[in-house]
Amino acid sequence: MGTYETLKLERQGRVGWLVLNRPEALNAMNNAMRDELADAWLELDADPEVRVIVQTGEGRAFQTGADLREIATDGQGFERYKDSMVDFDLHFTSWHQKVNKPVIAAVNGVCAGGGLHFVADADIVIAASDATFFDPHVSVGQVTAIEMIGLAKKMPFEAVMRMALVGSHERLTARRAYELGMVSQVVDPPEKLREAAQELAEKVARNSPAAMAATKKALWAALELGLTDACRVGAQHLVSVWGHPDQTEGPQAFVEKREPRWKVR
Repeated sequence: MGTYETLKLERQGRVGWLVLNRPEALNAMNNAMRDELADAWLELDADPEVRVIVQTGEGRAFQTGADLREIATDGQGFERYKDSMVDFDLHFTSWHQKVNKPVIAAVNGVCAGGGLHFVADADIVIAASDATFFDPHVSVGQVTAIEMIGLAKKMPFEAVMRMALVGSHERLTARRAYELGMVSQVVDPPEKLREAAQELAEKVARNSPAAMAATKKALWAALELGLTDACRVGAQHLVSVWGHPDQTEGPQAFVEKREPRWKVR
């Protein structure tokens, strides 16, 4: 695995871990982290030993968005992001990098602002029982858009609008996030989060990589389309794996009562 300044990449069996590693800054994203994330997602997606990716944060925060100290002091401000936003060429999350492998976000502690990108873009999200979520953009004079738009595809619109407009003055608890569908599991006690994430990832990793990649494409595409068009696209992804060795291996393993031997790609 590559060596990074702001991230830790680890492999535990068939599970690749992407750990945000600026705990002293609550894992806020500076220029270095932004650039490194673009490489790290692709490294994990290309690793034949990794079937599932788990993202989490080191320390007491998952991720707290852009590093406001850097933005306020280095003379570039938010201009650093202008071209990537205008061109919609972000690269620091799994969805924008078109990662084919399943991605689980394991939210520990504080998740704020741009950290919600990773919640919106993950395939599965779980959270420690002491995790909290809020979006401070409007509280620091900024527009919140992409993160909240992504979440509006996953949870009730009014809850998303409330988070966007209340800003830093209200925090969503892990339990409330679960009730709203932002996360699918709350882990208690919090220190069991990584263990729970590894266990969940290992369950996912038992499945056909080819089938899961096509499934991800079909279901994410459905958020972009109406029902009929989504089903048409889904049918295309379904038949895209016809003839793949996993289609024969799956039923054969079931009949023989053994673990399937999937093709890596």
